[in-house]
This record gives sequence, structure tokens and C-alpha cells, in this order.
Amino acid sequence: MIQLYQGVDIVEIPKFTSILLRNDTCVLDIFTEQERTYCQSRKEPYVHFAGRFAAKESFLKALGRGFSGPGIDHIFQEIEVVADGSGKPQLTVTGWAAKLTKKRKIQQMSVSISHSADYALASVILVGDR
Repeated sequence: MIQLYQGVDIVEIPKFTSILLRNDTCVLDIFTEQERTYCQSRKEPYVHFAGRFAAKESFLKALGRGFSGPGIDHIFQEIEVVADGSGKPQLTVTGWAAKLTKKRKIQQMSVSISHSADYALASVILVGDR
């Protein structure tokens, strides 16, 4: 039997931008090298950083996980949001995040990201077996 998991998150872009600008290590702790390269190549990099952060949080919400507990130390680095050839965002997971998706028998992951001037929104749908 198929099980669907969904997570949604919204990020206030000006507030998130302020946090990233105040703490240089935040960008390094949260985003992979590939994500940083992509976002920094865009006209408005912080809009794209906020969207990717919302996607990472949405992924964790879809799995019913918070930001504490075993394996959570580098979780944001283990959830990567990259663009496919057409620019559509894709999720890639490694480490603890990959173990959790395997445990939940996740077969498909879908992510959608949208932005306005002030907000970035992401939705993640995971498809697994019961």
C-alpha cells in the first residue's frame, strides 16, 4: 500500500536574509557547495537561499522530524536541493536523511518552490510503501 507524506514551509525572505548576513557560517552550515554556487549565480541569491531552506524544512516536516535528536547535527547538508536540466528543483539526500527515507521506504520525492518579494514557500511530497 502506498503512503504519502507532505511537508510545507514558508520563509520570510527579509528576516532570513538578515540572519544569513549576520552569521557567515550559517550559509556554510545550511547549504551545500552546489546550492551555494547556484544561489550566488542568481540575480537575487537570498530569495533562492530562502526557497532552498524552506524545501529542506518541508522535507523534514514530511518525515515528521524536527531539528533535535540523533543524526540531526549536519542534517541540512544532507538534504540538497539542486535544479535539473530544465531548472526544476530536485531533492537529493545522504547520510542520516537517506537512512530515514530508506526506513520509511520512500520511493519518490517531489519538491516545489515558489517566491514572492517577501516570502519563499516550499512543498515536499514523499511517496513510500507502508
